[in-house]
Amino acid sequence: MNLYPAHPVLLVDDEEEILTSLRITLALAGITNTILCPDGSAALDMARGQEIEAALLDVLMPGRKGDEILEGLLNVQPDLPVIMVTGVDDVDLAVSCMRKGAYDYIRKPADPERIVSALTRAFELRTMRRERRNLSAGFLNPAPPKSEAFSELVTHSPAMLRIFQYCEAIAASPEPVLITGETGVGKELLARAIHVASARKGEFVAVNVAGLDDQAFSDTLFGHVRGAFTGADRARGGFMERAAGGTLFLDEIGDLPLQAQIKLLRVLQEREFYPIGSDRPKPLTARIISATNRSEGELSDTQRFRSDFYFRIATHSLTIPPLRHRPEDIALLTDHFLAQAARTYGHEIEMPSRWLELLRKYAFPGNIRELRAMILDAAGRSRNGQLCLDALAEKLSPAQPARRCAMPDQMFSGFLELPTLQEGSEALVAEAMKRAGGNQRRAAMLLGITPQALNSRLKRRSSSPA
Repeated sequence: MNLYPAHPVLLVDDEEEILTSLRITLALAGITNTILCPDGSAALDMARGQEIEAALLDVLMPGRKGDEILEGLLNVQPDLPVIMVTGVDDVDLAVSCMRKGAYDYIRKPADPERIVSALTRAFELRTMRRERRNLSAGFLNPAPPKSEAFSELVTHSPAMLRIFQYCEAIAASPEPVLITGETGVGKELLARAIHVASARKGEFVAVNVAGLDDQAFSDTLFGHVRGAFTGADRARGGFMERAAGGTLFLDEIGDLPLQAQIKLLRVLQEREFYPIGSDRPKPLTARIISATNRSEGELSDTQRFRSDFYFRIATHSLTIPPLRHRPEDIALLTDHFLAQAARTYGHEIEMPSRWLELLRKYAFPGNIRELRAMILDAAGRSRNGQLCLDALAEKLSPAQPARRCAMPDQMFSGFLELPTLQEGSEALVAEAMKRAGGNQRRAAMLLGITPQALNSRLKRRSSSPA
C-alpha cells in the first residue's frame, strides 16, 4: 500500500478511542501514513527518531501537558506544524500555545472536515519550509551542476541548471507542478526527471488531455465500475489509480475544457476521486504534474481557464526557456544528436564547424525537437560520413519560418546623422560577407534574402564608381 504523506502524521492523545477515530477519519480522506501515540513523552522519542510531517496533539493529558510536549517537539523539529486539540474552552491556553509555536488550535469534538483541512494546510506549510531550506542550502553550498535524475536533459545552460536546482528542491513535495514552455522544449522529459528525483515508488503515467470531452476525460482519469454506462461490461481503473504513489503527468493542460477543470479542481482539493458509476471515493495518492505551451497570460484568461484551477495546479511552477535563448546548448545538442545518428546508421558523421554558427543564428520555432529532426534527417542523407549540408541549407533557408532577432530600440542613438538606406544596406552586406567568410550562400541566409538577390547587390556595388 502506498502511504500518504511521505512522512507520518503523529497523533497524540491519551484516549485510545479518539486515536482510533482520528486514524479512520484521516484514512477516509486519503491520509494513510499515521502514527498513534497515547503518551506525550513517547511522542518526543518518535520525533527524535524520524521526520514527522505534522502532529495533532491533545492539550490535556496525564503527566506532561500538551503545551510542554509542543515545546519539546519544536525543539526537535523546528519546522514541524503542530495542531493543538482540546476539549477545554480556554482562550488564554490557546493564545499561550500559539505563542509557543503551535500551527493551529482545534476544539473537541472536532469536525472531521476541520481536521482534514487543517492538516492539508499544514502539509503545504511543511512543504514550503522544506523547499526554502533546500533552496537556501543549494545556493549557499552549490551542488554538482546536474544530478543523475536530470541526466537525460542535455544542457549546460545556467538557466536550465537553476531550473534543475529548483526541481530538486520541490521533488519531494506532494503538491502539483505546472511546467510551461514552447512546443519542443522538453516539458515531459523534465516532468520525468522530477519524478525520478522524488523517489516516489509508483509509476510515471503520462496522458495528453487536449481534446478530451467531459465523458472521455472522466473515464480516462477516474475509470469506471461495471455497468456505469452502456458497454461498460467490466470495471476499468483510470490513470489516477494506475499512477497511485507515483506521478500523473497531464500534458496540454491549457486545452482542458472548463467542465473538466472543475472536476479536476475538486479532486486536487479533496485528494479523492470517484470512478464513473461509483459512490465510493478513492484517495488520490499520485502527484500531479501538468504542462502547457500556453503563456501565463493565456492561462489567466478566465473565459477559457478558471483562475482557481490555475492557482491550484501551479502550486509549484516553472518555465523552460526556448532554445533560441540558450545558444550555448546548440553545439552540445548537435553533438548529442549526431551521436544518436551514428548509432542508428553504424558510422561516425561529422559536421563542419562553420555550420554551427548558422545553427546558433536560427530561431528554432520547434525548439529541441526541431533541431533533432534537422540533424537526424541530414545524417540520414549523409555520404561517406559527411553530413548532407544541402539538407541543412534547405531547413535554414530564408523561405523557412524563423523568428529573427529584434532590433534594439536605441541602435542608432549614437549617430549624429543617420546613414542613408543605400549606405546601411551596403554596410549590412559587407558585414554578412565578412561573417560568412566570403561564402555568398551563407551570407544570404544571414541577411534573410536569396543568394540571387545578394549576388545582384554585390554586382551593383562592384560596378558603382568609387
